[in-house]
Amino acid sequence: MNKLQGAIPSCLGNLTSMVQDGLTESQNLHSVYGIGGVYVDRSMIKWQGSLREFGSTLELVKIINLSSNNLTGKIPDNLTDLHNLIALDLSMNALVGEIPSNIGEMKELLILDLSRNNLRGGLPSSMSQMTLLNYLDVSYNSLSGRIPSSTQLQSFEPSRYTGNAGLCGLPLSKYCPGDKELEGPPVARENMDDGEERWFYIGGASGFVTGFWMVCIALIVNRRGRHAFFHVMNSLENWVYVKVMVFTAKVRRV
Repeated sequence: MNKLQGAIPSCLGNLTSMVQDGLTESQNLHSVYGIGGVYVDRSMIKWQGSLREFGSTLELVKIINLSSNNLTGKIPDNLTDLHNLIALDLSMNALVGEIPSNIGEMKELLILDLSRNNLRGGLPSSMSQMTLLNYLDVSYNSLSGRIPSSTQLQSFEPSRYTGNAGLCGLPLSKYCPGDKELEGPPVARENMDDGEERWFYIGGASGFVTGFWMVCIALIVNRRGRHAFFHVMNSLENWVYVKVMVFTAKVRRV
């Protein structure tokens, strides 16, 4: 929340304590020997939605938070060299370009917030490798394409992807092309060409003729069935006749 301007320098990827595995005692910059003993630095950090105090483990916290500034340009590819970074927040800036394709190499990331920028392109497929990620927000950018298929990326709330009209796939309700057939009648005549329409009529006519003759043959061969059929038809005719006569008499009285 400063007024930082310009691009994020690529040399940010040279923060060795966030690249190397583990820390030696000589790298612990938060324990200072002074008069009266050891002074241990402490810091209050908003971590995973709550404010926490870090003291003896402060040197293990590897966070970059440049949110709410006026940063422009692209996210440096070198930033993904920080393999031990556990939180990266670049939200609410004016960053452009695409998310680095190899961002999935940051496998220790627990938090990634790139929301409210002007990022475009798709979510890199390498993000499916970020299995430790438990907070992701890329909302309100200009991202597009399919959300990479992985249990982790599908587990986040749809609101973490909102504001990107071109994004599709789970957990969003917007289907990607080919994921779901368009709903509608099986055969829409207005969408058929001449050849399809011709076969539509041929199929319908042949089906009607086949069904008609199957009924006729059944009645000819089966004597009892034939008598029962005509008995039902005769009864139906009498029932209709009576209903019509009753209705006509009521109309005449009115």
